Amino acid sequence: MFDEDDLLPLSALQHLLFCQRQCALIHIEGLWAENRLTALGKRLHERAHREGERELRGDVCIARGVRLRSLRLGLAGKADVVEFHRLDATGAPGAPGGRGAEGAATDGASGQGVPIPDAPGLWRPFPVEYKRGRPKRNRCDEVQVCAQAMCLEEMLGIEVPAGALFYGATRRRFDVAFDAALRAETEDAARRLHAMIDSGVTPRVAREPKCDHCSLAALCLPEATGPARSAARYTRDALRRSEAGDP
Repeated sequence: MFDEDDLLPLSALQHLLFCQRQCALIHIEGLWAENRLTALGKRLHERAHREGERELRGDVCIARGVRLRSLRLGLAGKADVVEFHRLDATGAPGAPGGRGAEGAATDGASGQGVPIPDAPGLWRPFPVEYKRGRPKRNRCDEVQVCAQAMCLEEMLGIEVPAGALFYGATRRRFDVAFDAALRAETEDAARRLHAMIDSGVTPRVAREPKCDHCSLAALCLPEATGPARSAARYTRDALRRSEAGDP
């Protein structure tokens, strides 16, 4: 179990799995830069968040900007949206279409829910993460929303079997079942994130096509910085040499 002071941003899991170096630049060296793509993503998240807002639509209660924490994973953050689906007498969500990934509504979590003020019945959480682009080749987005579910489970004491990812580029929502394999990958990512942050070392990675769209491309400099060198220090030294007129 981690202490409150040791909690890392939940969003860093997605950064780690997308690119270890990007993750270290942001969360070890404190570097950040905006580009058109990150600005679009920020705007999408701002629309989704609206912290503390709650909306009831029949058997689905939509909560925005929900704060999350897991002392077991050592993570804290905020969910874009958590839908709460009202459970019927069998323990399944009562609203048509108010299910998670196919088949998830009738698994071992059936009958587990939480009360919501001024709303009768029990309700099962269903986290929804908003992403600007398209589904990725790896599972970094799925790990992020799974971590949100694991935070909710720890906070509420119930199982959260499914959630969803909404992609702005396709305007489509994809259901995600939080099975044993995805949970294990999420726990492993959390361990690796803490190990990298504790090491204080920014890893070197091979240049890939995705680097061309990264807002940190000008700060990353993978060809010029070795595994133990700081990109932030390299940038400062280069700027000082430029100001001094040194080559």
